[in-house]
Formats: sequence, structure tokens, C-alpha cells
Amino acid sequence: MTRRLLPLALALLASSAGADLLKDPQWQAWLDAGKSADLARAAQARSKAQPDDDQAAVALALAAVDDNDAGRLEAAVPALQACVDKRPQAACSYALGRVYGQQAMTASVFKMPGLASKTKEQFVRAVELDPGLYEARVGLTQFYLMAPGFAGGSVAKAKELATEVQARQPEQARLLRALLAMNDKDWTTAERELGAVKPADDRTVARELRGNWSRLGFEFMEQKNLPKARGIFEALQRDYPTHAAGPYGLGRVLLEQGQPDDAVKALERARTLDGADRLPIDHRLGQALIAKGDKAGARAALERFVQNKRANPRNLDDARKLLAGLA
Repeated sequence: MTRRLLPLALALLASSAGADLLKDPQWQAWLDAGKSADLARAAQARSKAQPDDDQAAVALALAAVDDNDAGRLEAAVPALQACVDKRPQAACSYALGRVYGQQAMTASVFKMPGLASKTKEQFVRAVELDPGLYEARVGLTQFYLMAPGFAGGSVAKAKELATEVQARQPEQARLLRALLAMNDKDWTTAERELGAVKPADDRTVARELRGNWSRLGFEFMEQKNLPKARGIFEALQRDYPTHAAGPYGLGRVLLEQGQPDDAVKALERARTLDGADRLPIDHRLGQALIAKGDKAGARAALERFVQNKRANPRNLDDARKLLAGLA
């Protein structure tokens, strides 16, 4: 198993948005907003009072995945394993799969195959325990699409997962077909499927729809189709006004279009919204401020970013280079 393909697959799994796995509305809100410190604090308190509380185990695991904290990821395994073995439920298997997937991203070439196998095993079990748990189904779909064949990847099995839910959960089926289309680089079909999704009051579908539109917007950016990307991010900003995805993507597009002043405004807005902690906003804000000629502001934004424990290494490398240039 190569170190190139498998981390790509598991990176997608690690970035999946959280479903309503947490029964406490406040805990779920913290998870959705990327406020992992608040979530971990509350879950830790409950775990101390009730050591066998499975919701606390799931919450602690997902917060650790969010922060990519190796020590906390390892510490989360025993409680989740106890839940999986003694009180089987989809939420615990899904969370355990997420933990194994995150660990595999930084594992040695010798440990990675075993962790990948465990990731798949737990997602399969979660789908079996609760066929309606979309997060488990989409996680398994992504694994099948991105993992090499010898590691368990299978496009045919990914398609089966979408077909299975068509009758009872048609909106989720559309989201999965959009994912399949994006895997095939069929952007027209992906856009059509996403445009047909009607989330109504299903918060899981709404969150996944937002994430998929965002991925499609960035794909159009990569293709240099900036008008199309801008339209998507403007729609996200309109339809999800409390979430950072829309203004963050819009700021990226505006910077590419040579409008740094407007890009700064969009990125500054994104910093105040839900999900901001999961995005490299300060890195992009630093770029926009440099383009605007505001070196002091750029330095402040970039310094904030390099201190961010969640920072993606690729963004981090560029941010450090920019800081060195400003010095």
C-alpha cells in the first residue's frame, strides 16, 4: 500500500462534516461549529461522572479528530472499543472509524495498512447497524472511491451504497451520486445532482450539501472557471449565512480576480462565523492583505495562522515563506 494514495483517501474521511451523532443539541452545535475545545471539556466532565457514557466517548473522539491530537486519539480508542464490543451502535463504530482514519494519515508504511483495514471495518459495521446514518455511508463511500483496489477500494461498492438508499432517502442518494460524479470528474452531473437536493429540515443533508457545494466551488477555482466558482460561493453565503464556507470561498475567488480589498472583507467576515476554525482563513487573509499592500495586517494574520495547531502543513509552509518575505 503506498503512502501517496491512502492518505488521500483518509484525508477525505477526516474532513467529513459531522452528522447528528450527538444527542445533546449543544454538543452537536459545538461539533458543527468546530468548537472542539468546548465539546471536549463538556464530554470530559460527563465521562468522569459517567465512565460508561457512550455519547461522551463519541464526542471526545470526534473532538480529538477535529484537533488531530495524537495523544487524545489514542486515548479515545478504549472507550469506543468497549461500546463497539459491549453495546454495539452505529455512532461508536463511526467515531472509531474516524479515529483510525486520522491515525492512518500519519502512520508509518508498516502500520498504515492495518489502520486502513480497521477504518473500513468500522464504517461497514456502522452502516450495518444503522443504514440510515448518512455520515457512515458517505465515509464508506469515500473510502471505496479513494482507496486502491488492493486496500479495499471499489467503485462498484461505492455505487451500491448510493443505490441502496434511493427509495427511502432520495436526498441522501442524490448527494452520494454527486460524490460519485465528482470522483469521475463529471462536474456537470455533480452540479445537477446537488442542484436537485432539497434538504428541507434535514440538518444532516443540509450540512453535507453545503460541504459538497464548497468542494465543487473549489474545483471550479482549480479549473480557473472563476465566474462559476464565484456564483457557487455567493450562493453558499446567501443560503448558509452563519457559516464560514461561503465568504471564505468568495474571498479566495475575489483575490484570484484581483480584488484584494473585497477579498479582505469577505475573509474577515468568514473569521467570525461557524466553521472558521477548520479553514485556513488567516493564511488566505495574509495573502489578500499582502496584495492590498497592508504588510502589518498581513504579518498579524500569518502569525496567527502559524500558531494554529489545526493548520494544514501545505498552508503552513506557504504562510511561513510569506512571513519570511515580509521580514
